[in-house]
Amino acid sequence: MDTDVVVVGSGHNGLVCAAYLAKWGYRVTVLERRDTIGGAVCTEEMFGGYQMDVGGSLHFMIHHTPIVADLELERYGLEYIPLDPFMSAPAEDGSCIQFYQDLDQTCQSIASVSQHDADAYRTFVRRWQPLNEAVFEFFLRKPTTANLGRTLFLKKFHSRSFPRTDLIRTLFQSYGRFVNDSFQSEQLRSALVWWGAQSGPPPIDAMSAEFVGWHSIIHKRGPARPRGGSGMLTQALARCIEAHGGQVLAGQEVKRILVENGRACGAETVHGARVTARAVVANAHLWVTYLQLLQDWTPPALRARIEKVNVGNGFGMVLRCAMDALPQYQVAADRIHNGLQLLCPSVQYLHDAYADYLKKLPSENPAAIGMTFSAVDPSLAPPDKHTLFVWGQYYPYHLRQGRSWPEIERNEVERLLGVVEHYAPGTRKAVRDIYAQTPAVIAEKHNMPNANVMHVEMVTDQMFVLRPLPELAGYESPLAGLFMANAGMHPGGGIFGAAGYNCSRVVRSRVKRS
Repeated sequence: MDTDVVVVGSGHNGLVCAAYLAKWGYRVTVLERRDTIGGAVCTEEMFGGYQMDVGGSLHFMIHHTPIVADLELERYGLEYIPLDPFMSAPAEDGSCIQFYQDLDQTCQSIASVSQHDADAYRTFVRRWQPLNEAVFEFFLRKPTTANLGRTLFLKKFHSRSFPRTDLIRTLFQSYGRFVNDSFQSEQLRSALVWWGAQSGPPPIDAMSAEFVGWHSIIHKRGPARPRGGSGMLTQALARCIEAHGGQVLAGQEVKRILVENGRACGAETVHGARVTARAVVANAHLWVTYLQLLQDWTPPALRARIEKVNVGNGFGMVLRCAMDALPQYQVAADRIHNGLQLLCPSVQYLHDAYADYLKKLPSENPAAIGMTFSAVDPSLAPPDKHTLFVWGQYYPYHLRQGRSWPEIERNEVERLLGVVEHYAPGTRKAVRDIYAQTPAVIAEKHNMPNANVMHVEMVTDQMFVLRPLPELAGYESPLAGLFMANAGMHPGGGIFGAAGYNCSRVVRSRVKRS
């Protein structure tokens, strides 16, 4: 036996799982396909000294877990920089709503647009914070009906912050309807709806109010950025694993997961190397794991069910821009470059963008988020230079017949940059170089089917005890010795680490150390 546990893939969930196991005394080996570790939480140098994230950039949910403290990641080089204000929503009339970790500051900013909405927002946070403390508690547990009942429903339905009938009604609403009913200002409505849309589902999806509801907890612990780039999190995790005797090996693409006597027992790379183990943790996508790495094992009935999992059709693309200067937004705003810049003028604008996506067309008028992290972290760019990341929605992976991403990429890059230019004239002239991550690039670079950064759709019938399928929801597999730690598992995508955290505990309960 070469190791106790082999982890296939070095995304942050896989590394979190591996780091806990290594800390508990397991012999752990992580195998990564690419030459750079980190999966979709990775930073690469480009264009002569610009540090570009090539996956997720905003670190919010991981701060609502014990992961950073438990694993003592600061000892391994991780340093977080607070982002405050963490979001700004500039408007075409020159006003700007800004969201701070401090609720009073946030409400003061909202009051500059609408006193009614400032009061309503304070009520929203007061009501939803205790509910989402229960939600996040459940996120850090194995998704069983018993845990769901204990941590979610009992606490939610006995919460005094929400009248019970109002809570039931609200939980069944779409997040678009919830925001529309709660606030009057189109500027605040569009900011919250656009923020809610980051999980993928559109504002009209039923039972999606929580995509906005969990925003309330941001005022307890706000977003932050690793100094040096998003990938510094996964670099610190790798150092933690190695410090506890584990291995993290890049450039080791796995060809297949080894199975003997009905049990997963290791992995074989494309170079022919074999790593035998007591257990295998798949950090790779659900489809990659079962339909490729286990194609000789996966039973036809299970294969059919996995093939029908709603993986979606991508939904975003991102530009990584090397800049001569920061975008100059035409608004009077406090430190607007510190956090996200939400560029979506109205809720209807977002609906129209989604309507194009449903036709398998890129949005004619995409909603965008500007990210200028070099404003708080000068190490990301050469002296007097900056970085600008622009995330846009909606962009399908599979396009209408007759179109391809290489063919339309240039036009779509300019269209998305045009959104930033509209709010910050002169931005385009400040762009030196661009690395465009279209859905086609995202899918290929991260081995992410259909370019869905959440792995599988974050829809009601694929959440909690149903994610991604009821029989796979507990981080275990019908194949003995195989465990899953990726965004396709509960609680879902984002830079969270909860799937890896939860999976490590399941492995610990099932697998003995050597």
